[in-house]
Amino acid sequence: MLENNIEIKGVNPAELFGVNNEKLKYIKSFFPTLKIVARGNIVTIAGNEEVMQEFERKFDLLLRHFHKFNSLTENNIDNLMLEDGSKLLLTEDGKEVLVHGNHGSKIIAKTINQRKLVEAVNKNDMVFAVGPAGTGKTYTAVALAVRALKAKEVKRIILTRPAVEAGENLGFLPGDLKEKLDPYLMPLYDALRDMIPAEKLADMIEFGVIEIAPLAFMRGRTLDKAFVILDEAQNTTTMQMKMFLTRMGMTAKFAITGDMSQVDLPRKQRSGLAYALDALKDVDGVEIIRMGQADVLRHTLVKKIIVAFEKMEEDEKNKQSEENK
Repeated sequence: MLENNIEIKGVNPAELFGVNNEKLKYIKSFFPTLKIVARGNIVTIAGNEEVMQEFERKFDLLLRHFHKFNSLTENNIDNLMLEDGSKLLLTEDGKEVLVHGNHGSKIIAKTINQRKLVEAVNKNDMVFAVGPAGTGKTYTAVALAVRALKAKEVKRIILTRPAVEAGENLGFLPGDLKEKLDPYLMPLYDALRDMIPAEKLADMIEFGVIEIAPLAFMRGRTLDKAFVILDEAQNTTTMQMKMFLTRMGMTAKFAITGDMSQVDLPRKQRSGLAYALDALKDVDGVEIIRMGQADVLRHTLVKKIIVAFEKMEEDEKNKQSEENK
């Protein structure tokens, strides 16, 4: 068994590895075959030579990230451990600000796949972003829409999503039609409120520069000179998806976001998003970005919840398959 020492320079190991070495334990989880021991500013590793070399390469990325940003989160570790983690670090300084939000905040693409989404929208007029909760699909798409509006690339933003409960249950909600539908559209309002001052946003909505409406309101229209986002697309039927995609005008940008693990349609009804992903996968001018656990930017528990649910679903499928034999 080979052994090597890595000296940590210019960084406080206690800050790098966190309380009770929690971050070091997380780093170790990516290299289960290595023995990794940290004493002071020396990290000793022992194991297979090839695995040791990979650890040294990744550990160097982690150190460089900490030097630059004086911070290292579990999400940073996840991203830097990816195969193209070095690409993420190398472009870190030159992150493109998508839009300047309220209170001086800078809204940027924070993960590799979020950047792929930005690049895809820059190159294509129709982009699908698919992945679990918390990966920034909708937020990044809204930021790109606001950027396009501010740059006068489009004249308006249209944000839409299916109201799955739009049958009889909707009638029991209080208020007029707008008040009944607003709860379904709240995530879109939340993203916009981060990027546009409240008074200006209210004016934009009042004058139709920004339109937030349920999917049913898109029927029969031609959406042109607009950046159009269909959110929660997994809850469209195949007919609704076809209806929406064929609304596209000559100078429109379409972004379709969804999470195939959160389909609320009746069990026997196929999701329009699943249908579109299959039908359009080879169509020129359409790009599909698939986001994953490494893109989750919410509480660290969210990532663990996603993994746990995926494992449970896989176990249930296997059990069902065994029963059907």
